[in-house]
Amino acid sequence: MAVKMRLQRHGSKKRPFYFIVVADGRAPRDGKFIQKIGTYNPLTVPATIQLDRQKALDWLNKGAQPTDTVRRILSFKGVLYLKHLLRGVKLGLFDDAAAMVKFQEWHTEHEANITRRSDEHKNKQRAKKAYVPVVKKVEEKQEEVVAAAPAEDAPAEA
Repeated sequence: MAVKMRLQRHGSKKRPFYFIVVADGRAPRDGKFIQKIGTYNPLTVPATIQLDRQKALDWLNKGAQPTDTVRRILSFKGVLYLKHLLRGVKLGLFDDAAAMVKFQEWHTEHEANITRRSDEHKNKQRAKKAYVPVVKKVEEKQEEVVAAAPAEDAPAEA
C-alpha cells in the first residue's frame, strides 16, 4: 500500500481551501484518508498554512510520499530541513542539540522573511488605495494638455 501526503480540496467554487492529509494512494482525492495533518489556504497573502510538524515528520519517516505541492509546503514550513538534520544526527555528524540550534536559527530567519514580505505587500496595497484629490488630477491633466499644444499665439512672420 502506497501512502501519500496530499491535498484534499474543500471550499466553494473558485474559493479553494485544502486539508493536508495522509491517505492511501488508491483512494480518491476527496475521499477516505488516514490522518489530517494540517490546512492550506492559498487565497490569503501570504498563503496561510497550519501544519502539525511532528505528525508530518513521523509520516515522512514511515515512508509516506508527498505530492509536489505538499513537498513545497513541507519545505516552506521546515519539515524537510528538520528531517535532513535528524538524518545527520542518526549518522553521527552532530548531536541532537546542535541540530535543534540550526533549525531554530533557520526558523527565526524564515519567520523574519515572511514578516518582511507580508509588510511589503500591505504597504503596496495601502499605496494603491492612497487618497489623491480629484482636483489635483484635473489640474495635472490640464498642464499636460497645455504643454503638449503648439504655440498658437506666436505672430506669423511674412
